[in-house]
Amino acid sequence: MASFLSISRLIPSFSLRAMSTTSSIPCFNTVAGYREWRRKARDDKKSVGFVATMGALHDGHLSLVRRSLEQNDLTVLSIFRSGLASQQSFALPDGSVRTVSAVFVPTVTEMYPSGISQDVSHQKGTFIEVKGYGEQMEGKSRPTFFRGVATVVTKLFNAIEPTQTYFGQKDIQQALLLRRMCRDLLMSHPTPENLHIVPTARDSSDGLALSSRNTYLSAEGRTVAPTLYSALRAAKAAWDAGSTKQECLQQAIDLVHEKAAQAAPRVDVKLDYIQFNDSDTFEELEDGTRALKDEDASPVILSGAMWVDKTRLIDNIILGNDNKIWG
Repeated sequence: MASFLSISRLIPSFSLRAMSTTSSIPCFNTVAGYREWRRKARDDKKSVGFVATMGALHDGHLSLVRRSLEQNDLTVLSIFRSGLASQQSFALPDGSVRTVSAVFVPTVTEMYPSGISQDVSHQKGTFIEVKGYGEQMEGKSRPTFFRGVATVVTKLFNAIEPTQTYFGQKDIQQALLLRRMCRDLLMSHPTPENLHIVPTARDSSDGLALSSRNTYLSAEGRTVAPTLYSALRAAKAAWDAGSTKQECLQQAIDLVHEKAAQAAPRVDVKLDYIQFNDSDTFEELEDGTRALKDEDASPVILSGAMWVDKTRLIDNIILGNDNKIWG
C-alpha cells in the first residue's frame, strides 16, 4: 500500500512559484507495494519513465524529471541512500502542472534483504560488476565504486521496470557503464536504447555543473569551483584547433594551477586528474592523438576531477559526435 506525501520540503532551495497546486503523490517503501502500482500502469498500457536519485535533489535532477515527463505517460522518482528516512515531504517544481506520478523510497533492508556491509571484503550475496570498464577514469580514484552502482541500479531497474530511464552527463562514465550493463544482461526494462543521457545542467552565471556536492563549498570555495569547467573548455578549444592530447592537457593543467595559486591560502585547490578517454572503452587516448573529423568515430570524453578544500568536484565535455552519447 502506498502512503501519500505532501510535496513541500525535500528541495528547500527551490522556489515553488512554478507549482500550481500542492500535490499528493504515492510514495512506496516496499517493492511489493510499488509493483501493485506498476501492474496497473502496465494494464493501462502506460509508459513509465524513471529517474534514480540519492536525495539532495537540485535543478540537475529536475532536468531529468522534465525529460521523463515529456517522453512518458508516467514518471517515477526513486530516492535511496543508506540512512534516508522512509517517510519524507518534498517538492518537485517542474514549471508545469504535471508532477511525478510516484516515488519509490525503499529502506536499506528492502534493497538488501540479505544485509550489506560497506566493506567489500565482507560482503556476501549477489553483486553486479561490469568487468573492464570500472577501473578507468573515476574508477581509478574510487575502486569498487561502479560495482556498487551497477548492483543497486540493477535492483532498482528490477523493481521499477522502467520503459525509459534518465541519467545525467555529469556522471558520464556511470551512465555509459549502465547502458553497457543493460545490453550485456539483455535487459528489457530498460533496453540500452532507452537509457538516456541528459546534458549536464549548469549554473547560468559561471557554468558550474549542478551537484549536491556544491552545498559543501564555502563562499570562497564556490567562486573557485568553476575552474574545472574552465580548464576543460580550454582543453577543448585547443583540441578543436588541432593540438595534440598532451598539449591540450597542459593548457588545462596550467589554468588550474594558476587559479589554485591565486586562491591560496584561502582555498585549497588540487587537481585530481584531467583525461581524454574513448567513450566506448574508457581507455585513455594515446599521447599524440589529435581530433578526428570523422562523424562515425567514437566520441571522446574529456573529463576531470578537482578538490576544492574537502569537496571533490567532477565534470566532463563530450568531443566529437555527441549524438552517439545521448540516446
